[in-house]
This record gives sequence, C-alpha cells and structure tokens, in this order.
Amino acid sequence: MHEIEPYYRWRDDYIAAEDERSPFYATEYSEFEFDKQLYNYLLHPQWDSFGSNTLYIKVLFVDYDRSYAIIEFIGEWNDAISNDIMLLKREIIELMEDYGINKFILIGENVLNFHSSDDSYYEEWFQDVEDGWIAGINFREHVIEEFKRSNIDYYINFGGELDEMIWRNLKPVQFFKKVEEQLTKRLY
Repeated sequence: MHEIEPYYRWRDDYIAAEDERSPFYATEYSEFEFDKQLYNYLLHPQWDSFGSNTLYIKVLFVDYDRSYAIIEFIGEWNDAISNDIMLLKREIIELMEDYGINKFILIGENVLNFHSSDDSYYEEWFQDVEDGWIAGINFREHVIEEFKRSNIDYYINFGGELDEMIWRNLKPVQFFKKVEEQLTKRLY
C-alpha cells in the first residue's frame, strides 16, 4: 500500500498545502518517512490524515468559483467503530462548506471496505449542500453495496458511469463537468 500515492498530475493546478483556505494549508510532507499506516500497512506519505485511524484522504482540487472539491480516499471507511463520517464532516467538509463548496466528488477506488453506523451525518451533509451534490466515483462494487444497504446512496450518488469513470486523462474542470452531466441526466 505504500506505493499507492494520491493522484498527482493536477499539482500544477492545485496543491492543498498551498491553499490558505484548505484544512491542509502549510502541511509539509516527507518523501522518505512513512508516517501513516493502515493496520500493519504503511501508506505513501502524501496522503492526509483527518483524524481517522483507517481512512485517509487527499484533496486533489478545489474550485471556489464553481463551488466544487475533488477528494481521493484510501483505506477502510469505518463509521461503526471510528465514526469516520463524523470526522470527515467536522474536520474537512464543514471547512470547505464555509468557503461555499457545495459539490463534492469523492474518488473511492482505494476504499477497501465500508462499515456503516447511522446515516445522520450523511443526511446533514446532504442538507448542507442545498443546490449542490455529493458524487461517489469508482468505488468498489462491494463497498457501494454496503452504502446501499445502509441507505446512504440516498445522500451520495453512485451508479452508472459514476462507478466506472475514466478521469485521470482529464483536467479538473473537465472531470467536474463530466460528473455534473451525469447527475443532471438523473434529474431530468
């Protein structure tokens, strides 16, 4: 797992550690010291911790004018034991919402498992975005099934092209427009 690094090709467009509005502003990273781990597995040092022991993130891009954020995840999303959604909501999402972000693209290719609890923080997040949305991109099938069993798919959009989206060859705004187009089709 230490070789799986967050997507880095948009670093010319955005770096969370250089964004004064980012929860990770002024974070310094080591390329040599592995300071994060998931159980017995070391993680690439570029991943960011937000308080969870099993789930890590990387804010890949934020566009304050268009009000969206792209966040990549790695690890085990565990609401049952460590209440990851509460930590994510309070430590990251609410700070972004304070700056007008109301559209969230969550990349879940490296989320290995999901363990649910109640859906109250998802419901709160969904209500907070008002005219926005939350989209789950490329989560694994068994992880999506667990989200669905917990009725969290009511708050986070999954399915169709969102589950198999090719995005690494796109610029951030192209990726955003592609996701937004899929969500707009669902409304009409």
